Amino acid sequence: MGMSQAYGSPDPAEGLATIHRAMDLGVNFLDTADIYGVGENEELVGRAIQGRRDEVFLASKCGLVPAEGDAPRRIDGSPEHIRAACDASLRRLGVRTIDLYYLHRVDPQTPIERSVTALSELVREGKVRHIGLSEVNAATLRRAHAVHPVTAVQSEYSLWTRDPEDVVLPACRELGVALVPFSPLGRGFFAGTLRSLEGLPAEDFRRGLPRFSEANLAHNLGAVDRLAAIARDKGCTPAQLALAWLLAQGDDIVPIPGTKRRKYLEENVGAAEVALSKSDLARIDVALPKGSAAGERYPAESMSQVQR
Repeated sequence: MGMSQAYGSPDPAEGLATIHRAMDLGVNFLDTADIYGVGENEELVGRAIQGRRDEVFLASKCGLVPAEGDAPRRIDGSPEHIRAACDASLRRLGVRTIDLYYLHRVDPQTPIERSVTALSELVREGKVRHIGLSEVNAATLRRAHAVHPVTAVQSEYSLWTRDPEDVVLPACRELGVALVPFSPLGRGFFAGTLRSLEGLPAEDFRRGLPRFSEANLAHNLGAVDRLAAIARDKGCTPAQLALAWLLAQGDDIVPIPGTKRRKYLEENVGAAEVALSKSDLARIDVALPKGSAAGERYPAESMSQVQR
């Protein structure tokens, strides 16, 4: 997402180089969506994997419709929209099949059973191999899984967003569904380099997120400082420690750290080499206990669209 929107001005050339470098390093799970850059990110990913399709497990999403004119962004999980969106994504990506296709958000106007039936039809037609859901609660996951096996649930999960541990992750494990944490670095916060909003571009969407507000930033920086102290003892960066913590939660946890630049990609990949003992995990849990973040992860309207 960050290569095409939300985190300052896009740099397609560096984005392309970053994806190529990821593939060269053995990173084989690429995650995009039709709304990222309003299709531009899928086109970027499509260019990146041209001639290398067999090297990657490709995920995309549908169901979020961008704002147009005076009409705000909306959610559409209708079968008609899902089918049309999938065909458009296949064209932009330049592929015949998407390995994992998510419903990006649950449409309150469309029963989840109808949405999942449409996704299952795409599987039967060979356009999609596996289906996923994003930001669902356990009850919705169970209803969906009863229609067609759900391969993955994508939700925000990190050291400052541990909500999935309550009911979603246990339900995933009961059903054999992987959990794919997005924003595993707290939207870059756990990199430890953001100390104020002054350095962020005016269009950076973090300026509108409660956890980055002036009222909450100082409190949340304390958590980053505590994480950095542990990282120094482990001989790694705070970002690597945050990713290693997630990887230590189970083999069914598949975090997708986003990055726009090769240097941060290489740092993230290094997290796989960070081994955490039980005492390390306990120390992290004391330093950043569950529920310790100040502020919600989204403004109120966006919060109403998650965990549905």
